[in-house]
Amino acid sequence: MAEAHAPLARTLLPLPPIRSEYLQDTIASQDIGVVQKPLTLVQKLGNQAWLRKAFILIVIALGWELYARQLNNPLLVPTFSSTLEAFWSAILSGDIPQKVSTSVQLLLKGYALGLALAMIFTALAMMSRLGTDLLETLTSAFNPLPAIALLPLALIWFGLGDGSIMFVLVHSVLWAVALNTHSGFRSVSNTMRMVGRNYGLRGITLVTKILIPAAFPSILTGLKIGWAFAWRTLIAAELVFGVSSGKGGLGWYVYENKNMLDIPAVFAGLFTVILIGLIVENLVFRNIEAATVRKWGMQS
Repeated sequence: MAEAHAPLARTLLPLPPIRSEYLQDTIASQDIGVVQKPLTLVQKLGNQAWLRKAFILIVIALGWELYARQLNNPLLVPTFSSTLEAFWSAILSGDIPQKVSTSVQLLLKGYALGLALAMIFTALAMMSRLGTDLLETLTSAFNPLPAIALLPLALIWFGLGDGSIMFVLVHSVLWAVALNTHSGFRSVSNTMRMVGRNYGLRGITLVTKILIPAAFPSILTGLKIGWAFAWRTLIAAELVFGVSSGKGGLGWYVYENKNMLDIPAVFAGLFTVILIGLIVENLVFRNIEAATVRKWGMQS
C-alpha cells in the first residue's frame, strides 16, 4: 500500500516557485561604463616629451629676455634676442662651426681613449679580486679629483697642445665609466649567470649575451656621466690652454670675446655649448636608450 501511494504523494508536493526572467534586448549607451575615452588635444600634446621640453626651454628664454630687458645692462646680461643675433652672425661667418669642429674632434678622441681604458680596468676587475681592488682603489683616489686640478701637471708633462687636453679628458671619462660599468656587472644576479651557463654560454659569449645586456642600464649611465664630465672639462681646458695646435675651440671663443667685451658673443658661445649638450643627450643617448634598455623592457 505504501508503494501504491508513493506516486500520489509525489504529485501532491508543492512545486518550486517560478522565477521571473527579464530579457532586455537593448541597453542604452549611457548605461555602459566608458572603457576607453578619447584624449583631448591638450592631453595629446602633453604626452609628447619633446613638446614639454620645448615648452620649458621657451619659458626659460622668455624669462631670460624679460630679465635682461629689465636689467638694461648688456655688459652683464645681454638679451636673448641679441645673443641669438650674435650666434647666427658667428654661424654665417664660419667662426662657431670651426670652433665646434675643433672642440668635438678633441672630445671624441679623449672620450674614445677614456672608454678603452675603462673597459680594460673593468675587465681586470671582473677577472680577479686583485683587479677589483685595483679599480676600487684607483677610483676612490682619482674620481673625486677634479680634472681642472690636473691642468698644471698636464702643462708640465705634455706642453701646450692636444696632449694636455687629452690627458684631462681621459681623466674625466675613465673613472666614471669604469665605476658604473663594474657596478653594473656586479649587480647581475647569479640566476641570470646560471641561465647563461645552462644554455652553454662561456667566456666572451656569456659576457656579450648575458652580462652586457643585463648591466647595460648602468653602463649607459656611465657613458652619459663620462660624456658630461668630458664636455665641461674640455671647455674649461680650452679656457686655460687657449689655442691648441694653432686652432681654438669653443672655450677659447668664449675667452677671446670676453677680453674684447663682446658679451653677446660670449653668451652665444655658452649657448652653443648648451645646445650641443641638448643634442647629444636627446638625439644620441636617447636613441641608444630606446634601442636597448627600453626595447628590452629594463626601464619604464
